[in-house]
Amino acid sequence: MRYYKTEPEKNRIVCLLCRHYCKMKEGQVGICGVNKNVGGELKTLVYGHPSALNVDPVEKKPIYHMLPGTTALSFGTVGCNFKCPFCQNWQISQETKVNEEVYVSPEKMVDLAEEYGAKSIAYTYNEPTIFYPYAKDIGVIAKARGLKNIFVSNGFESPEIVKDMPSWLDAANIDLKSWDEGYYKKVLKGGLEAVKDTLRMMVDGGIWVEVTTLLIEGENDSDEDLTEMAEFIANDLGRHVPWHLSAFHPDYKMQDHKWTGVDTLMRAKSIAKKAGLHYVYLGNVPVHGDTHCPDCGELLIDRTGYNVTVNRLIDGHCPKCNRAIEGIWK
Repeated sequence: MRYYKTEPEKNRIVCLLCRHYCKMKEGQVGICGVNKNVGGELKTLVYGHPSALNVDPVEKKPIYHMLPGTTALSFGTVGCNFKCPFCQNWQISQETKVNEEVYVSPEKMVDLAEEYGAKSIAYTYNEPTIFYPYAKDIGVIAKARGLKNIFVSNGFESPEIVKDMPSWLDAANIDLKSWDEGYYKKVLKGGLEAVKDTLRMMVDGGIWVEVTTLLIEGENDSDEDLTEMAEFIANDLGRHVPWHLSAFHPDYKMQDHKWTGVDTLMRAKSIAKKAGLHYVYLGNVPVHGDTHCPDCGELLIDRTGYNVTVNRLIDGHCPKCNRAIEGIWK
């Protein structure tokens, strides 16, 4: 696909990568700071230039229902289309200066994944939507070689991009950062309705979706908001969609805000279970992230931190009652 459209009568292009739909005249860059109008075409300035690259457990993404116990080659670039004041990777996400001395071709990125024994490639650390042309070129090669592809995203992709994703993307973890449209727009510089729409489209498109909410006490943890979030996931996406509830820790522009307590996470988990969600996990706290069978309660996967210590699934089914457990298991 082409990642921009032209408006020749206005002497500009419109970027189609995310829902900001930045309108750029010659030489201008978008809100993300890394997509530019060069000669009437969209140029992704970070193409081939990762700023962070690691081999992580897939559970760290967090993705719990795809190839548990395996690793993902994870990378990101500089730049972002959001301005979250609590960003844990703000050193790269809020940076726009590209280090062009580092170059990794799409083929080389897949080679690296295979060299390190990773079973998937995760596009993460900053917002991967803004380097989608690079991500897709990698992902198509990875898919052809039998590797999985994971997007870790704020969910502000344009509908054009979301429609293109099922051709190569296997899974996504999408942040549902708040249930307040005003907070999304004023503080994060995004939009709640757009994220909800992306989530629906991804599920409908056959992408395996897991949702993460970073709980910040006093900001997004009211019983009312948590109930509406849980009911949205259960009713609009499906009761089988995993919800990761993660504890906030002070970072970036929110250094003075207190840590989120385990009791807050447990309250949120109780609300999620009441809404009928099958799989609810707690993050950034020292508790087990176990997966149990929704029907018979059997322990299926025992996780301690990011380590899978027990995996009792048999071909994706509960060994006790034979219920098919939703996810990607091979």
